[in-house]
Amino acid sequence: MSCASVTLVVWTSAWLHGAAAADDVLDALGVWAELHEVVADDDGTATALDLPGPDERPVGPALLLASLRRASVTTARLVLPVAGDVRGLGGQGLLSQYALRAGQAVVLPDAGVGLVPKLVADGVLRWTVFDLPSVTPAEHLPIGEAEHGLQSAMREAATALVTLDVARHRPNVRKEIADLSAEHQRLSWPAGMPPRSLRVLQRAAEVGAILQVAASDAPGGAISASATAARDEALRPLSDAVRRARLAAVDEAVRVLSDQEAGRH
Repeated sequence: MSCASVTLVVWTSAWLHGAAAADDVLDALGVWAELHEVVADDDGTATALDLPGPDERPVGPALLLASLRRASVTTARLVLPVAGDVRGLGGQGLLSQYALRAGQAVVLPDAGVGLVPKLVADGVLRWTVFDLPSVTPAEHLPIGEAEHGLQSAMREAATALVTLDVARHRPNVRKEIADLSAEHQRLSWPAGMPPRSLRVLQRAAEVGAILQVAASDAPGGAISASATAARDEALRPLSDAVRRARLAAVDEAVRVLSDQEAGRH
């Protein structure tokens, strides 16, 4: 499904380029947790951004936005790392380790940091700010290419459901998929969000819902280790297509939001 980092990247980009207010960013984050808090992983990063260190009391995201403004940050990037692919996280440092565990991160190249969210209590999401060891050029994935891959993935995901006989083990499978997909509708987006990004994110949510149901074990039942391995192998390329689609959709949104500011000047 979608994740808090997608929301933070898109809304922060809109805010940085004058297409949203700071309060809009904070309101959008509210979908993911009632309370968001921010803390730096090390004292050096804390000092550089004027944020609390690891042994200090966390602050709210409003102070993070103020820090980004002071640091003259102009862009935010989404990273969705998986085992074997942690590009964009500056190598095998702490940022990569924690981002891989979370499956998501926000990278702020101008500030030389990355943020990783973690649910630390019921209704409390903590963003930890890590040093970004090195900054590498972002890989550009054309949204058209990603959308085409996602369309193929949708057909393959439907076939996988039949092949894996998910419906027989889960009689309410269609409702499960619909409910999971509907969660995406709760998310809000900036006024300047490009329609194509919205469409791709929605389709990614639909395929992601199918994959989530297909990858989960049947209630009250167990499948063999060989069947589990076959299932995971069948779903892996589909998961990659969803991941690439989300990255491309967010990259396109950030580009369009940035261009809108340029057009106003």
